[in-house]
Amino acid sequence: MLRTIFAVGLMAILGLVALKFIFGIFGFLFAVLFMLFIIALKIALVGLVVYFVIRVLSPDTARRIRQKWSGA
Repeated sequence: MLRTIFAVGLMAILGLVALKFIFGIFGFLFAVLFMLFIIALKIALVGLVVYFVIRVLSPDTARRIRQKWSGA
């Protein structure tokens, strides 16, 4: 039983070391991808707001935009 407890503890420590190693090497890549995701999300939200404003002020223009993007 004591050997099982030590084995579980050793695996947990090895897992933490592996995670630190992986995120240490690829940390910059994850940061860049996350930053690009945040920028893309902001652009999408601005586009959504602009579309809803157009939809309220000019429904015909919004309909043409919808038809252009849907391919119909």
